[in-house]
Amino acid sequence: METITVERNEGIVTITLNRPERKNAVNLVMWDELFATLKQIGRSADDRCVVLTGAGGDFCSGADLAGGRGDGPPRHSLANMRDVRDVVLALYHLPQPTIAKVRGVAVGVGMNFALTCDLVVASDTARFSEIFARRGLTVDGGGSWSLPRRVGLHKAKELVLFADIISAGEAGAMGLVNRVVADAELDEFVDGWARRLAAGPPLALAQSKRLLNNSMEVSLEQALEDEGAAQSINFGTQDTPEAIAAWLGKREPKFEGR
Repeated sequence: METITVERNEGIVTITLNRPERKNAVNLVMWDELFATLKQIGRSADDRCVVLTGAGGDFCSGADLAGGRGDGPPRHSLANMRDVRDVVLALYHLPQPTIAKVRGVAVGVGMNFALTCDLVVASDTARFSEIFARRGLTVDGGGSWSLPRRVGLHKAKELVLFADIISAGEAGAMGLVNRVVADAELDEFVDGWARRLAAGPPLALAQSKRLLNNSMEVSLEQALEDEGAAQSINFGTQDTPEAIAAWLGKREPKFEGR
């Protein structure tokens, strides 16, 4: 593909935003390639975990506002925003666990790509910003939804309205990221997490992810009903008996997702 690379290794899919000359700013081609790739991953039983990262020492500098729109006919900005919507929803609804591996800048929609992932691991060199106001724009990429859920409403307003650039340490302190690690250790750390997730029970993990994603939208009663339905599905798979047999046999389970 032209703007991203996709690598697979033992159930781990690594998607790398690959426009380092533009700090991996997202152009129209990248929106299309990301959407097609995410939809394909969502249908794959072999893909067990997804890592999203950027090439050249940066995660993503946001949408490409300076060009890179391709050779097609002019498009209304609303059509472009539908591309943003489609990619963010495809990433959010992936059944597989997702990890954002962040180096360098993660600003604008790049920051909100990271927040859409299930887990965020940042290098100590990373920098984050809801930079939209500096460009005369409104927050997008799902940031108005995901950011308050991470840091609370008032902190989210501070980050969006001032559009300050914050360090990885600040992001870690306010709960924007799960872990901040030394840059030299970032690849190894994320690989370790990805391998653990890829080795896990895919159907059970997918259902837990869905339950947690829905948790702020449902009542306790509904959550308990949904949990019960999910557990019933698990007991009908081969993975739950395998987990019990592995526990009794003092060995590691081998989950097949069936």
